[in-house]
Amino acid sequence: MEVERCCIIIPTYNNSRTIEKVISDAKIYCNDIYVVNDGSTDETHQIINDIDGIKRIEYTPNGGKGTALKKGLRKAHEDGFRYAITIDSDGQHFSEDIPKFIEVIEKNPDAMVVGTRNIQQENMPSKNTFANKFSNFWFKTETGQSLSDTQCGYRLYPLDKVAEKKYATSRYEFELEILVRSAWDGVKVIPQPIKVYYAPNEERVSHFKPLRDFTRISILNTIFVLIAFLWIKPRNFFRSMNKERWRKITHYFSESKDSNAKIALSVAIGIFMGITPIWGWQMAATLVVAKLMKANHWIALVCSNISIPPMIPFILFGSFALGGWIMGNEVIPQLDNISFESIKSNLAQYIIGSFALATLCSAISWILTYSILLITRQRK
Repeated sequence: MEVERCCIIIPTYNNSRTIEKVISDAKIYCNDIYVVNDGSTDETHQIINDIDGIKRIEYTPNGGKGTALKKGLRKAHEDGFRYAITIDSDGQHFSEDIPKFIEVIEKNPDAMVVGTRNIQQENMPSKNTFANKFSNFWFKTETGQSLSDTQCGYRLYPLDKVAEKKYATSRYEFELEILVRSAWDGVKVIPQPIKVYYAPNEERVSHFKPLRDFTRISILNTIFVLIAFLWIKPRNFFRSMNKERWRKITHYFSESKDSNAKIALSVAIGIFMGITPIWGWQMAATLVVAKLMKANHWIALVCSNISIPPMIPFILFGSFALGGWIMGNEVIPQLDNISFESIKSNLAQYIIGSFALATLCSAISWILTYSILLITRQRK
């Protein structure tokens, strides 16, 4: 291979009919090949043991494709390789596509290159098509990036970026986990069209268990969506707020033609509306209230975003705590004896507390904003 320090990793489990040809085809393009025998119970051990010039990683019992990939990636990284191309051992991938991955990585160092199959082609299992579309949708939701084939195992990994991390999954869902987490970490993900061969049903060997594996992938996506909206997206937003953007925002406040009192009122309106329990309507309500009170609607709208995901737990707790103090109830609602009356009481506690918290925070924000502007703005 022309690219610096690249190897091939072939995870395998009971693919004795195809593993030898997959290895021999890969050898045409690379001399550094790791074959990870994931506890096979057929003739795989004997077949790979008779092949010279490959590195073997074998263990029992079967741990899943994710386990095999993690072992292969870490071993290759320990041996000093910078990149690793993973190829499935069932014969569906064509080794002649390897140079395409190399061309991409030479132009985009330390990126992750993901093979993209034509999911409409003949013999592709219908369950694979549905699962792939399902996974693609959630990948975009979680990362903001579009990828037309998130489940293809034919990939090039930048080992420095992925090999030594700790991962939570061990089977097919691992390929989704490493893809999403790499995108979150800023690794560039590049699709690369590839050819793929799907054998007729009577010849096909698949270890994918639709109910079990689809359930695992669904659970993982649920967790990732929560992490994305509670941490990743707010983190990316604040990272995007570089010094120049902050300078523009502060400049807008300092150079605004509005009076100090009007700007402070606009901030207070935004804070109040952002905390009140009208989820989904806060921005629209903010614009209406700002217009009625002749405040600066742009400033009010920006400040209404106080209810971004990282702040929601604090707003909810503050609302319940303040509502409990006002109503003489427990700060944390009791969930051991749920009834219609307890639900109604907890809801009332939250609503009363949220309006009280909104009033308190808006008053404090008005005082702070007015005081800061009074000190920092130049008199004209």
